[in-house]
Amino acid sequence: MTYFIGTKLLPEPQTSADVGELLRTIGFSSAPGLIRVFGLIPGLGITVNLITTVWMLVAIVIAVRQALDYHSTYRAIGVCLLGWIAQAVIIGAILAMTGGIPEPMPDN
Repeated sequence: MTYFIGTKLLPEPQTSADVGELLRTIGFSSAPGLIRVFGLIPGLGITVNLITTVWMLVAIVIAVRQALDYHSTYRAIGVCLLGWIAQAVIIGAILAMTGGIPEPMPDN
C-alpha cells in the first residue's frame, strides 16, 4: 500500500523507487520493535511500548521519505497516514465479514 500511495498517488517529480527498496527501508525502521521484549519486565511495559512505538513511527516516516526520494517530510507523513487508514479500513472490513474478534473461552 505504501508503495502504491507513495509512487502513484503522491509522487514528487524525482520519485523513483522499487518495492524492494521500500521494503528494505521499512524493515530496518521496524527494528526498534525488538526492544519491546523489555516490556515484559513488570513496571516497564507501557513505557517501553510507548517509546518504541514513537521511535518506529518516526523511523518509518524517515524511511519512506528516503526510499521515495521525497524532499518533503510532510509528504512522507501523508503517505504513512494514508497507508495506515487504508490498512485500518481493510482490517475493519475483514473483521466485519468474519464476525469480529472472537471472545476468549471462559475458564471452567
